[in-house]
Amino acid sequence: MKIAILDDYQNCISTLKAFKLLDGHDIQILNKHYESEDQLASDLDQPEALVLNRTRTKITASLLDKLPSVKVVSQTGKNAGHIDVTACEARDVVVLEGKGDPIATAELSWALIMNGLRLIPQAVQGMKNGHWQTNIGRRVYGKTIGIWSYGRIGKRVADYAKAFGANVMVWGGEESTKTASENGFEVAPSKEIFLQTIDVLSLHIRFKERTKGIVTLDDLRQMKSDALLVNTSRAGLIEEGALVKALKEGTPGFAAIDVFDEEPIINKNHPLLQMPNVICTPHLGYVERSSYELYFGIAFRNLVEEIGVGG
Repeated sequence: MKIAILDDYQNCISTLKAFKLLDGHDIQILNKHYESEDQLASDLDQPEALVLNRTRTKITASLLDKLPSVKVVSQTGKNAGHIDVTACEARDVVVLEGKGDPIATAELSWALIMNGLRLIPQAVQGMKNGHWQTNIGRRVYGKTIGIWSYGRIGKRVADYAKAFGANVMVWGGEESTKTASENGFEVAPSKEIFLQTIDVLSLHIRFKERTKGIVTLDDLRQMKSDALLVNTSRAGLIEEGALVKALKEGTPGFAAIDVFDEEPIINKNHPLLQMPNVICTPHLGYVERSSYELYFGIAFRNLVEEIGVGG
């Protein structure tokens, strides 16, 4: 089968152990992101199957019409709304979903919390610019870490916070807060008290249509002036334009962001990249070798099994 693997930015997928699952098939790997569906379709060599790298390429009706040879789309992880399932069904294109793992994203969330409080990237940059001790950060011990949505990732971040001697306060849906309370963590009596109390807000809300823009500008304005907002979930959880506006106003005072409204960000003049109180990482939540082996191993295995069934 002719299989195309999209958006391998680091040119690393062929080095994975899981890649051997595709032995015997005709593989094309694209190493860049395409803004134009026409250009993407032009560069693809009439693939019968697409393997997606998370949400980097949207599968739309118009793209599928440009790729009539495609019969299968194998997704790494879950469909986060970037695959038009209705369009796929109408064209008899099978969509295969995988599953995710919370470990890598939880670890990155904690790394951003530590870096955001201690201002480590800014200190490193100061040294590279020939300066010594240009800032002073804050320890995590004794701080109140706010977990908005206590799911698989939020639970791990809460456990990390506890291990570091920080306090944890949780806000979210009924099931989320019930589980947090059962696990011994404090649940905020209201969203307002939650936002006004915490020193760090870590977002772990699942992005759906009903959660789009769930964090509003008014919410951000209720946070402390020295609070840190960390988002490794989805940019769309925050009301459009609200984060930049709130940071300019001074509440919260700091942010560490791994996800953006439009990706990839290759414009160095992006507003968040210009703010000294903001740490930006290029959507690294799941981008580490063990996660890649898991995600692509499942995606490749699903595809091989589908080929066997269909062939």
